[in-house]
Amino acid sequence: MTLGVGAGVTVRDESLRPTLAAEHIMAMPALDRHRWTASEVRQLIADNPLYTPRYELVDGELLVTPSPSYPHQRTVAALYRALYAYLQLERIDEVFFSPSDVELEPEFVTQPDLYVLSRLESKRILNEGFPVRKLVLAIEVVSPSSGRHDRVRKRPKYQQHSQEYWIVDPDARLFERWRAGDERPEISVDQFMWQPREGAPTFRLDVEQFFAEVFGDEPE
Repeated sequence: MTLGVGAGVTVRDESLRPTLAAEHIMAMPALDRHRWTASEVRQLIADNPLYTPRYELVDGELLVTPSPSYPHQRTVAALYRALYAYLQLERIDEVFFSPSDVELEPEFVTQPDLYVLSRLESKRILNEGFPVRKLVLAIEVVSPSSGRHDRVRKRPKYQQHSQEYWIVDPDARLFERWRAGDERPEISVDQFMWQPREGAPTFRLDVEQFFAEVFGDEPE
């Protein structure tokens, strides 16, 4: 199976303004070699609270992803509901969605579409506040504007800092699972299963039915 990889956006220019439209950001060239820092990215987010594109930092580069499409948001919402119901029923871990402050290592600032935390990390954040420091699971729903960043730039670090990393592709209607050390993903187009820890009941998802509901059609 050939997977389509969309072009992401890397912006190094410091002249970003909240009034720029997403399509202008998409066309903005890398004008300099400025190496961004986590503090600069956090300040950029704080200065532009109503700016819809997502700001992330990987290896000194500022990644800017335009606001998501409707199918993307439906996919995120449907998967959140499924994971929330499972985790609440089993009383293990908790699922959250972006925007959130996730900083798994210094100078690596991301906002995964969905992520799962242990109850211990969730309690720490409740007491101390963001950023998130430890993940059980990171999930990105890819789109043409984010595919390269999700599959290439952020993936190795998510593999290093979480038990699993899922890439959900609405266009191809599939799930990719990456674990630490994987050079190729496990790809699921029918049944997708996840066991967050040994002995826990298995989370099961009918992939075909899931995307049928997302797109409002029926499986063939």
